[in-house]
Amino acid sequence: MNMTRIVSIAALIVSIILAVFLYNSIFDSINEAERIEKMENKVKNKLMMIREAQKAYQSVNGQYTSDWPKLLNFIDSGNFYIVSRIENIITLDYGADSSYWEIDTLGTKSIRDSLFSVTKYPKFDLASLPYTLGVEGKKFGMWADQIDKNGVGVDVVEVWNTAPVNPIRKEKNDARTKKPLRFGSRTSVTTSGNWE
Repeated sequence: MNMTRIVSIAALIVSIILAVFLYNSIFDSINEAERIEKMENKVKNKLMMIREAQKAYQSVNGQYTSDWPKLLNFIDSGNFYIVSRIENIITLDYGADSSYWEIDTLGTKSIRDSLFSVTKYPKFDLASLPYTLGVEGKKFGMWADQIDKNGVGVDVVEVWNTAPVNPIRKEKNDARTKKPLRFGSRTSVTTSGNWE
């Protein structure tokens, strides 16, 4: 065997090894991106459920909560009131209108049945709702308070993932879309998520 043939065979073997290595690294990064996307979709789904629960809690109690046991108890045993509101308008003698409302409570409906029905969330597990995915025993961070907006006290809430699956998502990022998945804000009256 001459030297050129040996060098050609060695180059072929090295190029095959490099091709396999390159293929595996691309395939692994694609699989990792798919895994992160799948996990983040599950986290978003949990955050949307928590957001629905927070909105219901606020509508019934007049404020949001930052206490997980209160929120879970509310979901488990809380009720919405079914109310009928009828506006009555009376024309007065001098042509002006006067109105009054008749409000009647017709009954109640369970929060759990209303928001987390089996048809909407077939695998809903109340006990696992506060926990993030990917890290055992780590709960979503939850903050609620009342802030002053132009002299008016308004209720605000923020819930965020304390253990992001995506290594790019860090609290120190300036862009809200690059922070860990969350909804709400400490400074604005919103319940929108940073993925929306």
